[in-house]
Amino acid sequence: MVVPALLFAVCNYNGEYAQGWGIPMATDIAFSLGILSLLGNRVPLSLKIFLTALAIIDDLGAILVIAVFYTDHISVSHLVAGGGIIALLALLNYLKVKRLVFYILPGIVLWYCVFNSGIHATIAGVLLAFTIPLDKVSALEHRLHDPVNFIIMPLFALANTAIIFPPDILHVFSNTVSYGIIIGLVIGKPLGIFTFSFLATRLKLAAAPANTSWSQFIGVGMIAGIGFTMSIFIASLAYHDATQQAAQIIAIISVIAASLLSGILGFTYLRFIKS
Repeated sequence: MVVPALLFAVCNYNGEYAQGWGIPMATDIAFSLGILSLLGNRVPLSLKIFLTALAIIDDLGAILVIAVFYTDHISVSHLVAGGGIIALLALLNYLKVKRLVFYILPGIVLWYCVFNSGIHATIAGVLLAFTIPLDKVSALEHRLHDPVNFIIMPLFALANTAIIFPPDILHVFSNTVSYGIIIGLVIGKPLGIFTFSFLATRLKLAAAPANTSWSQFIGVGMIAGIGFTMSIFIASLAYHDATQQAAQIIAIISVIAASLLSGILGFTYLRFIKS
């Protein structure tokens, strides 16, 4: 997350588009895991689990960035009310209340409070998920599978990936915004993932996944450069003013181009690299 954001910031230092630094931070879980699944047993299961965990943490980090840095105003009263709802949900968990209805109904109120607090409402879902009892997660996931995959996700994608292709599309890639996004996703992701993973193992802070090589980490880092949905979402928040419409279009097209390039490079690299 950090390295792509820094590379974007360098490309847009003191520029009018610097607020887009959060765009190349996220990893698209669905597309990145889809690419890995095409590689079959060429990629060990432990590395697929690593990428899954990485993508989840990346998206959680992106949501926190949205909540903290892409918020225009704050309503203290709604924040306090939301905090009270979270405390109630935590208490229900502590008391081992199992019926999901007692979490869902306060969760709706929590969403309302977060939405009106000025913080982006996506954070409400994350906070609610932390309070649900672990032994109910599997059942809830099963119930939500169809509506989320066939209704919510398509609506989310349609609402946040509307793309207007300008007639001079090649001009899009001669802008500092596109430089920052493409360099951040295509180079920053593998560089950051490999570097921090290597340092963590050398400093005994973590252990590398079983049956993996450092060359495979580079390939997984490339695939993690697939930003797509969440990156496009952040782009729409970073450049939401009418005067920044052109920058938003450039950012969205750059995310798609960088994600496509990252996917192709990562797949090709892992397809032919010797583990």
